[in-house]
Amino acid sequence: MPGSMTLGHIDTLVMLSHADAERLSALLAGLSAMAASGRLSTEQLAAMGSGEAPDRAELATWSRTLATHLRDHL
Repeated sequence: MPGSMTLGHIDTLVMLSHADAERLSALLAGLSAMAASGRLSTEQLAAMGSGEAPDRAELATWSRTLATHLRDHL
């Protein structure tokens, strides 16, 4: 369907409008930059990682990769 995006894995689908997918991509790109530059505190990283030990490099890579994937599939 033009103007929307569907993300799925096996039997679970999530639909986003085109505008929401663009916004999410930009948000993830910003998160990646913040994680890589150290602008997120250890507490913020732990909160985003469900309390697990923060890993700035992993978060930066994951969010940048997902942002790129979303942007490339719009």
